[in-house]
Amino acid sequence: MVESWSFLDTAESNFKPLVVIELAKGTKEETIEWFTKRIVDKKANGGAQLLIKPLVTENGVENIYLVGASHLRLLLGAEAVGLVKECSDNSMRTFTYSSRKTFKHYADDNHDFLTMAECQYIIKHELENLRAKDEKMIPGYPQAKLYPGKSIVRRLLTSGILVQIFPLHDREELKKLSHSWYGRVKIGYQPLDDIRCYFGETIALYFGFLEYFTFALIPMAVIGIPYYVFAWEDYDKYVMFATFNLLWSTVILEVWKRMCAILTYRWGTLLMKRQFEEPRPGFHGVLGINPVTGREEPMYSSIKRQLRIYLVSLPFVCLCLYFSLYVMMIYFDLEQWALDYHKENESNFSSLMLYVPSIIYAVVIEIMNLIYRYAAEFLTSWENHRLESSYQNHLILKVLVFNFLNCFASLFYIAFVMFDMKLLRQSLATLLITSQILNQFAESLLPYWLQKRYNRRMRKRMCSTKTDMDLSLAEQINMEKEMGTYLGTFDDYLELFLQFGYVSLFSCVYPLAAVFAVLNNITEIYSDALKMCRVYKRPFAEPTANIGVWQLAFETMSVISVVTNCILIGMSPEVDALFPDSKMDLVLTVALVE
Repeated sequence: MVESWSFLDTAESNFKPLVVIELAKGTKEETIEWFTKRIVDKKANGGAQLLIKPLVTENGVENIYLVGASHLRLLLGAEAVGLVKECSDNSMRTFTYSSRKTFKHYADDNHDFLTMAECQYIIKHELENLRAKDEKMIPGYPQAKLYPGKSIVRRLLTSGILVQIFPLHDREELKKLSHSWYGRVKIGYQPLDDIRCYFGETIALYFGFLEYFTFALIPMAVIGIPYYVFAWEDYDKYVMFATFNLLWSTVILEVWKRMCAILTYRWGTLLMKRQFEEPRPGFHGVLGINPVTGREEPMYSSIKRQLRIYLVSLPFVCLCLYFSLYVMMIYFDLEQWALDYHKENESNFSSLMLYVPSIIYAVVIEIMNLIYRYAAEFLTSWENHRLESSYQNHLILKVLVFNFLNCFASLFYIAFVMFDMKLLRQSLATLLITSQILNQFAESLLPYWLQKRYNRRMRKRMCSTKTDMDLSLAEQINMEKEMGTYLGTFDDYLELFLQFGYVSLFSCVYPLAAVFAVLNNITEIYSDALKMCRVYKRPFAEPTANIGVWQLAFETMSVISVVTNCILIGMSPEVDALFPDSKMDLVLTVALVE
């Protein structure tokens, strides 16, 4: 870098707020003065060299501060975080300030060279890298200890002094995005590039995967409708559909890898270097010297962590799996009771009662998944993983194992132990449709209704005092700070993972599964878009090159799907008739096809 950080000024007349910092009420003045000074201090002095000013309303200065940065500071920050941008020769390269004029669309007076999401990501990076120097504690709070190299922002968060940091919405850009994304019902692609510019690559990639998966389901749905209509009562004629199913479940994931690479290359994250991962905020231990960085930081024995995992977490997960199987056996008892009741009465009411056990079981599955999720989060946090990636991988593994068994164990039991294809079709249909209805209500409709009610109250309260644009900004900030926090794409990918399982594993006996999945995903696109724009605070952009560990999860499900469909094909009367003398030949043929 030719230019030095020292020539940057920390004051700019055209201040544009990008990030909001909310401190706890009653925060001591010396703490605020120290923290704001560290934010505006020069990089050479250990500061972030950003711009900050308090939010002033008619009631005076509140505990909210707005953070921005000069255009030059953001460009230098883009180099520091390793952003990849398109050059004039159409190649993708890591941005450097010294070669800035070789990049496409760059001009000294073009303040839109960096997207707003990228600017907010840079500010978040700089704030998180504010580190303690000689301070032993946070001024004004002797109990909040600091040590050299400790992230100041993370310590303030864990101490409760800093309530939250969130990026501010751009109302004009959000209005344009909302109109092109979900404002009108249309058949077409989502504005993924616009979503990426506003929300960042991680969220754009999720919506890209959701869109791709929905289109990939259409061939299954198109084939499934006539297959369902013309072979409705013949549960054994599923060989052709199962064959297509096992090919489909493999091919779509391979095609997605290419689609994902195309998107992330265009966005510049495919080539982006991975940054050195810092310890997660919840990590704790005895202070020691990190042998890699040479910095003082908490150290925790990996042996203790492994003991916690294998002696506590693993037995707990096994116990939960056993309980899930126990609930499944209760469900089969209810199914038998409903069947006996129908045989005795033979009425319309008794016919409806046949579906009641499956509906109850589907609701119980969702409740158990929710309770287990909280338990898994607590256990994974208690295991005290040093890195966020390690924490996420262990959490995803716990949740996927339980959700897979909880949602699909009954279907495997019906298919391969009871050999009841009629009950398998009924159970699959009920579980799929019930889970989709519950997820749509819990994830979208309920949060949207609660947020809309809160917004209406806030507008009534502030309308009488609204006088100018500054107060309009204050109103916007006060409304946004009370919005729910978007916790990431974990639940969204989990829902798609389970849906992929329902469709790929047993949809050969219920071909309409793909049809309901397509309908659900179309509404999911609109409801998730509405949720991102209207219900939750704007999340910080997070660069990513792929969908991460979820790619492996979907590929694992695809392998299980191939095995399942091959066994179902081998069990079918048509294939069984081809091997009348030797069942071993049948088994070997199925294994070879697999």
